[in-house]
Amino acid sequence: MNKKFFLPLIIFFLLIVAFFVQLQRNAQGDDPKALESALIGKPVPTKTLVDLFDENKVYGNEIFQQGKPILLNVWATWCPTCYAEHQYLNELAAQGIAIIGLDYKDKTDKAIKWLKDLKNPYQVVLKDEKGAFGLDLGVYGAPET
Repeated sequence: MNKKFFLPLIIFFLLIVAFFVQLQRNAQGDDPKALESALIGKPVPTKTLVDLFDENKVYGNEIFQQGKPILLNVWATWCPTCYAEHQYLNELAAQGIAIIGLDYKDKTDKAIKWLKDLKNPYQVVLKDEKGAFGLDLGVYGAPET
């Protein structure tokens, strides 16, 4: 018999095995849509960050070590989903939730106007114009919290 006949059959069986393995993983609770976070249970990466409103004001990691939970929100003016979630962040801030904003790959003047127009829910807003700190955090894009 011709060997070319067996090649599609072998490929077919390999695909069946691959699909079966994936189904078994999903049945065990692995979520294929879940994004892994490399920083769960680890400290925030060390970086010197500049305040959005005052470039002379810089922060180190001490800003994230306030002794209570802090919500770090990565946002940008070019992000339509950030606009949609901004009202909710204002509600959280009104409830006393500590929120630090990271303006990600954005223009300073646009970000300041955005916060003046839509209200500022953040205790501190940090600039990340080049996205270097976002990269350290494992950010895939804005918004992320």
